[in-house]
Amino acid sequence: MAEFLRQVRCAWVIAKKNARVYYLKGPVVTFGIVFPLFFYLSFAAGHDAPVSVMVPGIAAMALFFTASAVGPLVTPWERQARTFERLITSPASLSAILAGDIGAGAAFGAALALLPLGAALMLTTAQVSAPLPLVAGWLLGAIAFSSLGVLMAAPATDTPSQVMMLSNLVRLPLIFVSGVFVPHAQMPPWGQWLSPLSPLSYCADLIRVGFGGASYFGVATDVLALAGISTAFAVAAHFFHRRTRSRLA
Repeated sequence: MAEFLRQVRCAWVIAKKNARVYYLKGPVVTFGIVFPLFFYLSFAAGHDAPVSVMVPGIAAMALFFTASAVGPLVTPWERQARTFERLITSPASLSAILAGDIGAGAAFGAALALLPLGAALMLTTAQVSAPLPLVAGWLLGAIAFSSLGVLMAAPATDTPSQVMMLSNLVRLPLIFVSGVFVPHAQMPPWGQWLSPLSPLSYCADLIRVGFGGASYFGVATDVLALAGISTAFAVAAHFFHRRTRSRLA
């Protein structure tokens, strides 16, 4: 128990370090808000989408981008700054290091994405009608997206641009099959088959329910899927980061 509590403390210290060093930067905060907002609005400009569709879509997109944006870059930045070796030789286990990385990304994403959500609630007629699904989608989605970001940091490289290429190669397809831009019912058959593979699909579904919309997968399915995907991403991140460390040792 004492060792477990020590690793929990290590994870907390790492999460605070990541938030202070990597997350609380002007360009990161601006990118996390502005990019998903304009990305969604540019696509929706030619579509007559109601507010009940626009607001959940923007909120889900903002959460996805903010929670998964910096996680892939933390480890390459650590290697580039020559602080990664010091981190892996510290008393913190690999599990604690990854837990700290995931926790920092999830907290940053969940907090920062509240800004476009709050603006949408103040500037539009959208209203929250089911708080519990909204909160569940928000928190579970932040953890799932942050876990995905930490998983993509596993390649043995100290060049952030290489990781960003991989990150965008993974994240953009997940966005387009998620039902954020095109409702699931209007997707082609191949899109409906691929949609369950994206964690954003379930997060956006819960947020949509929170704003009074209909669920495509079912609330219970959304919750279980996000919990399972978060666990799968975290386990995969631990496996690949351990392999990378063994190869570099």
